[in-house]
Amino acid sequence: MKVCLVGSSGGHLTHLYLLKKFWSKEDRFWVTFDKEDARSILKNEKMYNCYFPTNRNIKNLIKNTFLAIKILRREKPDVIISSGAAVAVPFFYIGKLMGAKTVYIEVFDRMDRPTLTGKLVYPITDLFVVQWEEMKKVYPKAVNLGGIF
Repeated sequence: MKVCLVGSSGGHLTHLYLLKKFWSKEDRFWVTFDKEDARSILKNEKMYNCYFPTNRNIKNLIKNTFLAIKILRREKPDVIISSGAAVAVPFFYIGKLMGAKTVYIEVFDRMDRPTLTGKLVYPITDLFVVQWEEMKKVYPKAVNLGGIF
């Protein structure tokens, strides 16, 4: 199985990295910001840099959409996994068009209201994961797997 792990640097990247037990034995690549923490954490990983800032930035959304088309055509992942933020949106939508499955993990610090990225990808996500039972009121089709931390 080929896995695409996509997310902004910082907490979202850390969140995905904590899933190492799952992705460590899989053929994988990462899409994240070209920042020091990402370069350090992913120094031995295949990594593509995306454009940032992403939140509420239409110019970078468009650039990241074209980047998603290019990368996903080349890599052809079976599954795309993200915990946010906005860079996930074009990768999820383009990935779905190309036949990839999608898994979104809503961030740990949201206990009763959705993130913008979560709201945008929820309608097309194959598996939507929350970490608090209260979030199932926000995302009724979600699966609560408890905290990743």
